[in-house]
Amino acid sequence: MGLTQVYRGSVLIPGCGSGYELQAFCEAGWNATAIDFSPSAVVAAQQAVGPWREHVVEADFFAYDPQQPLDMIYERAFLCAMPRDMWPRVVQRWAQLLPEGALVLGYFFFDDTPKGPPFGADKEQLAQLMSAYFNLEQDEPASDSIPVFQGKERWMAWSRKKAL
Repeated sequence: MGLTQVYRGSVLIPGCGSGYELQAFCEAGWNATAIDFSPSAVVAAQQAVGPWREHVVEADFFAYDPQQPLDMIYERAFLCAMPRDMWPRVVQRWAQLLPEGALVLGYFFFDDTPKGPPFGADKEQLAQLMSAYFNLEQDEPASDSIPVFQGKERWMAWSRKKAL
């Protein structure tokens, strides 16, 4: 699914990484912000994304306050970088940040190796975590994973349920 095939709006990318995703979203017309708690990661991403550098912000995901309502959170190796015991907090925070109908969209890593990162999930575990707040809208095997994730990722879209 390409970025241009989706409604454009405001997207948050937790864990800025190299900035590749931020640049792709911005070039596709999204109002994208990438955050990271690591000052060195933020500086590296800002240097990598050139004209989009102001869209990379140093922030703690669990305390981040978006400038405007979000339409989507893009997941790419943020959840699997966290120890599994933190996953309920991550999913709850996604739910706090997103209004009804907004999406958590991206790549989810599935593996049963106990050591990480990356920490993989199993489908039942992820479904149980997400189902309190989200409905699964799309689930497809990923065909373009980097080697560490090859054959173990799925492209998924989860829509925010109505808040209780």
